[in-house]
Formats: sequence, structure tokens, C-alpha cells
Amino acid sequence: MDLNELRGQIDSIDEQIVRLYEERMDVCRQVAEYKIETGKKIYDRVREEEKLAKAREMAHSDFTARGIGELFEQIMSMSRKLQYQLLTEKGQTGRLPFFAVDELYAGKVRVVFQGAEGAYSQAAMMRYFGEQIDSVQVDTFRDAMGALEEGRADFAVLPIENSTAGIVSEIYDLLVEFENYIVGEQIIKIEHCLLGVPGASLSDIRTVYSHPQSLMQSSRFLAAHSWQQVSMKNNAFAARKVAEDGRLDQAAVASEYAGKIYGLRVLQKPVNNVSTNSTRFIIVTNQKIFRRDAGKVSICFEVPHESGSLYQMLSHFIYNHINMTKIESRPIEGRAWEYRFFVDFEGNLADGAVKNALRGLREEASSLKILGNY
Repeated sequence: MDLNELRGQIDSIDEQIVRLYEERMDVCRQVAEYKIETGKKIYDRVREEEKLAKAREMAHSDFTARGIGELFEQIMSMSRKLQYQLLTEKGQTGRLPFFAVDELYAGKVRVVFQGAEGAYSQAAMMRYFGEQIDSVQVDTFRDAMGALEEGRADFAVLPIENSTAGIVSEIYDLLVEFENYIVGEQIIKIEHCLLGVPGASLSDIRTVYSHPQSLMQSSRFLAAHSWQQVSMKNNAFAARKVAEDGRLDQAAVASEYAGKIYGLRVLQKPVNNVSTNSTRFIIVTNQKIFRRDAGKVSICFEVPHESGSLYQMLSHFIYNHINMTKIESRPIEGRAWEYRFFVDFEGNLADGAVKNALRGLREEASSLKILGNY
């Protein structure tokens, strides 16, 4: 046979595959309707594993057995998605205990931020909420989350990601641990300065204090000097320490605003590695609410520790035409080499496509938590 004849045979086989696939999906639709009427779960893991094993047994070689397994995994995955979609169309979206609001707050609110006065978190707080607030300062991110949980504050402002240093991993872990939820975000341009006491100069400096990420973000400038670098919980804490100690040989990497608050002089600015350095702060509350016009959803989930499980989870975004904008992973405490995945995607919890994707994820993931819609 020549190539055209072979291609003709493939076309004929493909037509049969398409016809049989559509027949199968029509039967799957009927199965979904039966499950909806009887209240049975869509995802039957044991049944699917039995089907996959039988399909592989029908193959005539190890190579085709592996391919048949992958093919049927995809067919059954599409069947589940069709069934989830039918559930959504019939209004059976499952319980999403989040409430849409027109505004997140009215009147004066209490907002907590980590660090001392002059911290970038304070700047993000002022930018987002304005000045008509009662602000609360705490020493650690955990303290900020605890203040929300205990009702001592209405909102918290926390840094979650820097454009050059990456994620603030502790915040991701705290979002899982605490029942607090993201309702907004604020991006702040970061311009680090080297701050010293009045009368100090670059030649006097021996020790530099700052947050570990700020030291990392200023690594090129700091590498040009043989200074000791000391990590602090917050840039503003570093600036306050340098001011309180009053020593000519100490400096802090912090904002110019922090320098003004604590009476320090700018020895050099900016000291950032990248001039476009920015930090994304999240606005967190202990209420399961979201603005009606929210356009981004954050979730986290765990998957079975087996081949293809992450792909199966992410396929729910593809099927529902949802644009995923970010994915991160964090180790799961007490389970070596297993990870929890954090995903941001475009959408609103009231959208049908989002509800459909979340239903599929909830059914098939080991665990799922909606972190917020903002």
C-alpha cells in the first residue's frame, strides 16, 4: 500500500472511534441522570480501576496495554467531567459556603499587620484601606492570623509573594492551618534603602539587619561589601533596632519611609537587585465572603501520591476553559515527599464553570480548600 491508502485506513478507523466515543458519552449521560436521581456519587474509584485493568488485559502487547490504559483513563475522565457538568446544569453544585457581598466592609475596621511602624505591610494596608482604620501591629505572621481567628481584628494584611524573591512560604502554610480567607490583594513597589544613624557613612558599616527576603533582594549590593548580614522578622524591626542601638557600624535595609519614622539617614538607595521589584500582599478575613465582582480564585488541594494524579486535577481547568494563573507546591508535614498544591485561577465562585471545576476537584482530590475569591 502507498502512504495515501494507509492514511485513508487511519481516517476510516478514526471515524469509527469518533462514532463510538459519542455513543459512549451518550450512555455516560444516561448514567449521570441515573446517579442524579438516586444520589450516587459520580466518581467510583474502585469501578474505574477495575475497568482499566480489564481494558489492559484485552491488549496484545505491553506497549499497547500501556497506551490502552492511558486512552481509557482519558475517556473515563471526560465521562466524569460530563457528569459533573450535568449536575451543575441541574443546580446540584454542592455546598460552597461563601457569600457574595457588594462591599467587604463599611465604616471603620480593625486591620492587623506584621511588623513595626514603617513596614511595607503597613504601606500596603494604608494603600488598600486608607487612613480611617484602627491598625494593630503584631510581631509574627502567625500572630496576625491568630488575631483574626480570635476576633481581635477584622482583616489582616500579609505578604505572599515578591516578584524577585518568590513566595513567602510561611503564609501558604498558615492559610491551610487557619480558617481565614483571602478577600483582596494589594501590590506595592519595593525600593530598599541602606539606612544608618545620623553621622554614619558606608565605610563605617560592619553589620546589616533586614528581613531574609530583603537581604536576598539586595544581594548584589551587599555582596560588594564584607558586612555581616543578620536576619530580622521585619524590615521595620531592623530599622528600629539600628535607631535604638545608635551605633555607627550598624545599618538596616528597609524603606525610606521607615528611615524617616526612626530618624535614620539614607546611606544609599535603591539597593534592590531589580528596579521593578514588587510585593503582592493579600487581604485576609475570618469570614467566608467575596465581592460580587471578584475575578480570581485561590485554592489548595492534595492528590493521591501516584502517577498522573496532578494532571487529572489540572484537567478540570482545561475542560471548563478556566485560565490558571499560578501553581505552587508545599511539602505536607509528616508525609515525606508528598506535596500540597496551591493554584490561582481566573473566575468567580458564582460562575458555572468555576462551580463545575470545583466539584470535580472536590470529588477526585484527597482534600480541597477554597482559600478565597478576590
